[in-house]
Formats: sequence, structure tokens, C-alpha cells
Amino acid sequence: MINFKLDPKSGVPFYRQIIDQIRYGIASGDLKLGEQLPTVRALAVQLKVNLNTVTKAYKELEIQKILETQQGTGTFIGSLTVNISEKEKHDKLKSICREFMSIAYSYGFDVEDVIQELKQNGGRS
Repeated sequence: MINFKLDPKSGVPFYRQIIDQIRYGIASGDLKLGEQLPTVRALAVQLKVNLNTVTKAYKELEIQKILETQQGTGTFIGSLTVNISEKEKHDKLKSICREFMSIAYSYGFDVEDVIQELKQNGGRS
């Protein structure tokens, strides 16, 4: 199971963030075929979002055949394989780096400070 996290500052709609996290979870192997996802209500409460936000994400993934909902039992990871293209991975990394550097700059760090810290700790806290 993945730990869903939403970033209100990213500018990406919450339903899209849920979709992306499920897709990346499947592609990385963190979510397995047949694994049950939280109910719409449970995930909405956990993420503190409107029920319709989670419903929209789940419905879109159902349309793409990534999720399967079985009435009365829940929503499960479907059998469709999810592959994330190199371009999509690169675009995501670029977005993460942009946001990360924006935060670092706001604290007065420059690129060299960040590179030095990453080299010393290998990205581990």
C-alpha cells in the first residue's frame, strides 16, 4: 500500500495527484495486481478532501482499466500494466527539482549548497 500525500502548493489538482500516485505506485511495484485500495470515503477522510475528488480519480482510473471496482467489496488494482514513459519520468523529476530548488532558494541556499549536501548524505536524511 502507498501512503497518499497531497501537495496544495503544487498547482496540480488533488484528483490528478491521486491518479499520479496510484499510477506511479503500480509502475514501481508498490501497488500489486488485485491489491485493494482504500474506499472512496476512507481516502477522502484521510486526505481531508471532498468525496467527489477521490471519486473522480478512481473513475478516471477505472475508465483507463487501471482500477476495477466490485460493488460491495471495493476498488482493486486491475490487471492492466502501467508503464511510465522516460519523458513522463523526466518531466516529473524536473518538476520535483524545480519545487525543491525554489524552497532551497527561499532559505538562502544555492545550487552548490544543495549539491554538496546531496553528495555528503546521498540524499538520505
